[in-house]
Amino acid sequence: MAQAITLAADAPTLSAANTGFMLICSALVMLMTPGLAFFYGGMVRVKSTLNMLMMSFISLGIVTILWVLYGFSVAFGDDKGSLVGWNSDWVGLSDIGLTELWDGYTIPVFVFLVFQLMFAVLTPALISGALADRVKFTAWALFVALWVTVVYFPVAHWVWGSGGWAFELGVIDFAGGTAVHINAGAAALGVILVIGKRIGFKKDPMRPHSLPLVMLGAGLLWFGWFGFNAGSWLGNDDGVGALMFVNTQVATGAAVVGWLAYEKIRHGAFTTLGAASGAVSGLVAITPAGGAVSPLGAIAIGVIAGVLCAMAVGLKYKLGYDDSLDVVGVHLVGGIIGSLLVGFFATGKGQSDVAGLFYGGGLDQFWKQCAGVFGVLAYSFVASAVLALLIHKTMGMRVSEDEEVAGIDQAEHAETAYDFSGAGGGAARTPASSPAVPAESKKVDA
Repeated sequence: MAQAITLAADAPTLSAANTGFMLICSALVMLMTPGLAFFYGGMVRVKSTLNMLMMSFISLGIVTILWVLYGFSVAFGDDKGSLVGWNSDWVGLSDIGLTELWDGYTIPVFVFLVFQLMFAVLTPALISGALADRVKFTAWALFVALWVTVVYFPVAHWVWGSGGWAFELGVIDFAGGTAVHINAGAAALGVILVIGKRIGFKKDPMRPHSLPLVMLGAGLLWFGWFGFNAGSWLGNDDGVGALMFVNTQVATGAAVVGWLAYEKIRHGAFTTLGAASGAVSGLVAITPAGGAVSPLGAIAIGVIAGVLCAMAVGLKYKLGYDDSLDVVGVHLVGGIIGSLLVGFFATGKGQSDVAGLFYGGGLDQFWKQCAGVFGVLAYSFVASAVLALLIHKTMGMRVSEDEEVAGIDQAEHAETAYDFSGAGGGAARTPASSPAVPAESKKVDA
């Protein structure tokens, strides 16, 4: 009886502070999807702006419904063979008590599941940047539904679910270097190899139409990423979440500097797009590592990611794959960098006592990180390519050539991002009251 009393006393109780903190973090992660939409939307040409926004926003609808129906159960239910989870009580979220706690923590199950839902929403939206200008919206929506079911939900179980093979192996992924960024980046590469290049790739200029929109999106992503990373500790009773918060800022700032320095040396200018992309590369790289490394380690990871991701984005021109908005170069490469560098920079004083090579731990953790990285990469790449091929061969994934050239916004959404018909302002003049206009001023710049 005494033992039972002791166990009861040690059992976690609901923490209002941690619950409130995690609800805020969930809202911050939700904001990342609209932030990503703006980031991607500014990087495409005018004629694709709305489609790019919609490819992110539709994920908020589709993935939310699937998460309620079965996604949460597959990702975090009772382990089945180290590959998937399942808990029939969680199907439809119909048998979860309001104050039922997530096992071993002080927050309700509902809070944990909504936080993880926002990760599930964001991940397929990341893929969309690689497919800009050329994918049917209905085909994309179907791909999102199939992809989260076949790829994301199981991979989330591998990495974070009790019993998942990567979790049991000891792979460190604090907030999604493998489950989110490598997963999305590998999927993007698989899909673009199936659907092919944009018309005019490497021939026509395809510059961002709105760099202010890109910077707005990058800022929203940076802001929301504090919830994404610090919230992944599910509370902050021991300071690990605070360490992750600090490392998120430090690595991101370092990556901006690293990217811009490389860009200046290589291309002779510090570009706005480079600053925004550098920030995202740093955020990606610190995501798996930030709970295990020191702020000095975070600086190293950020600089390395900024430079190597800046180098990686140019590979699409050399290798001939059309990764429209550098999902492979930033998310796949950045996720690999951050995940593998855990094996070198883990101090043993953060989320666990596991130390990396530079802190006397040898290469044991590095090899575990390799297993997680390349296991997720291979599965996501192959499964995503197969899903894309099935859709491409049945309903077709690409819009027609004429629609792509004319603009996917008008073809798929019957709208345009900017309406300049009333841009002149003021009351319209009647022909009789209009002043004479010199002939040369009537020329229009096409």
